[in-house]
Amino acid sequence: MRTPRKTLVATSLTIVLLTSAGPALAEGVTPTPTETAVVGTAPPATPEESDLVEGAPETTAAAPSIGSLPDDEPTPTRTAKPSETLDARACEPGWRYNATSKDKDYHWGVGPENANYNRSSQTARSTFVSEVTGSVGIGVSGELKVGGSWVVLEIEGKFSVNVSVSLTAKLGNQISVNTPPRKTTHAKYGVYRLKSYGYNQYVYANCTKSGKTNVTTYTPHRVGWVIWES
Repeated sequence: MRTPRKTLVATSLTIVLLTSAGPALAEGVTPTPTETAVVGTAPPATPEESDLVEGAPETTAAAPSIGSLPDDEPTPTRTAKPSETLDARACEPGWRYNATSKDKDYHWGVGPENANYNRSSQTARSTFVSEVTGSVGIGVSGELKVGGSWVVLEIEGKFSVNVSVSLTAKLGNQISVNTPPRKTTHAKYGVYRLKSYGYNQYVYANCTKSGKTNVTTYTPHRVGWVIWES
């Protein structure tokens, strides 16, 4: 399993409660406005898997040894029955990843959570400007036997979505929201990742297959903010 792909450059976020003046920005940074925020009432959901590991392999794993196969699974040397093959041709041996279902997006923050409290009696405008740059890759629960690119192709083809091996949340992104009186607006910048389920399976040259091993993936889907009030 590869090391995490998440890298950070800088570690702060500018938060400004606007009245008539604009936000103070880091020198040389031109903020990029983001889409209109959807303000929630609770922090974003976090991945449920306690064994989640950041980073997907770049290449496919080696073939499994015969001794590692379940007792009721075919070995590479067993002759396949006609019903076990798709046609009369030999199969290309190797690991396959098959996506079975998808869940929802989970937000992976780049930089710290930030908050702004409006202690006035009127609604105020809070502006958050990212001063963090970070790349977020694929998160995996279980063992993934194929490269991250294979996973992306499979998920895109199965669910008709656009995902990536890695996405970068960049310096200078800006979002503005209303903060009601006596309320706190929380903001976190980062990458939304699509949670999906699937399995690994090895296909041998005679078109027989190994047993299935389940794996859950969090695949970068889009960059953005998550905003909520308390």
